Amino acid sequence: MKFYNSRLMAVWALGLNHTTAPLDLRSRFAFGPENTTHGLMHLRAQLGDSAEAAILSTCNRTELYCAAESPKLEQTLGWLAQSGGVPAHELQPHVYLHQHEAAARHAFRVASGLDSMVLGEPQILGQLKEAVRLASDHGSVGSTLNQLFQRSFSVAKQVRSSTEIGAHSISMAAASVRLAGQIYENFTDLRVLFIGAGEMIALCMAHFAAKSPRQMMVANRSLDRGEQLASRFGADVMRLADLPDALHQFDVVVSCTASTLPLVGLGAVERAVRKRRQRPMFMVDLAVPRDIEPEVKQLDHVFLYTVDDLAQVVQQGQANRQAAVAQAEVIIEDGVQQFVHWMQQREDVPLLQQLNAQADAWREAELAKAQRALAKGEPVEAVLEQLSKSLTQKMLHGAMAEMRTANPESRERARHAIEHFFLRNSR
Repeated sequence: MKFYNSRLMAVWALGLNHTTAPLDLRSRFAFGPENTTHGLMHLRAQLGDSAEAAILSTCNRTELYCAAESPKLEQTLGWLAQSGGVPAHELQPHVYLHQHEAAARHAFRVASGLDSMVLGEPQILGQLKEAVRLASDHGSVGSTLNQLFQRSFSVAKQVRSSTEIGAHSISMAAASVRLAGQIYENFTDLRVLFIGAGEMIALCMAHFAAKSPRQMMVANRSLDRGEQLASRFGADVMRLADLPDALHQFDVVVSCTASTLPLVGLGAVERAVRKRRQRPMFMVDLAVPRDIEPEVKQLDHVFLYTVDDLAQVVQQGQANRQAAVAQAEVIIEDGVQQFVHWMQQREDVPLLQQLNAQADAWREAELAKAQRALAKGEPVEAVLEQLSKSLTQKMLHGAMAEMRTANPESRERARHAIEHFFLRNSR
């Protein structure tokens, strides 16, 4: 089923992700909660005030979902390129564009975890819901995108409950622990530092806590928020400003913040390594843009991994889920067709309203005639007979006129329409 009819609302999704763009490029297009609202305002100004828009930005992707009376693809690409300070012609090879039902299919696959680095991971659904909430609060989600996203949530729930797509999946947090285990045999002697206090850090803390390390510490810009997270796992808390002087105390460092600039520089890590006297330091940077300067990876005795470095680890076990993927794709395709059907029905509403209005006008006119005839004392039977004939003639006038046209093609179309709408139950 297609819906390329020009009457239909245009829907499109444009973005870049871990399969199309390297980490350093993706980091230029990362949107935190603060600049997402600002971005939505400027994106809609670029597309037109009547356009709908939402921005999804995670460590693995940045995507723009848009709807308008006509597609504005060049404007969308131009705006995204400008937001990251990259010429549009340089960005274009790294982006993907989905239109019409393909945009719906992509949104449903993203929500269901089929387009993630970790197949079937559930975190993306929460991130998508948060993106929709921000866009809704800003007033940039109308009926079309609202329907698209609500259906994506429903499809994701069905995929999660009806298939084993999430079975045996390895999350970024679990992959971090697995990699740390390749360097350290015994976690009970380790001191682990977590930089940030968001959802990803909370997940990482849960996985590391299960290994019972010697100490866990949270460093966050907001001490109150850091204390709230630390209390959940019996961890300690420190101010982010104290990080450079304390870095050498930790064997494992996991960072994921919304900072636009690196928080852990090469110099700070070099000093920490010297103080550690060549004891290894394991570092995981899950932030986009980076929290840890990439040059740190070149240091001896430092093992630094980014979200892209974790790809091979998290892909393990994919083969066990291929059957579930096939089941999920069937559910998604059914959801796509239902969304297409809704779009088509929505575009028919004005025509149906006009049809109902015309029928009401005929009915009211004939009813007024009948009431006047009754007031004059004409027989009820005769008035009702005339009422029914007049209504029938008005209803059939258009079809009969088409049948009397001299154009053979028009007569043929009219004949099929009459048979379909008026005679299909008489056979």
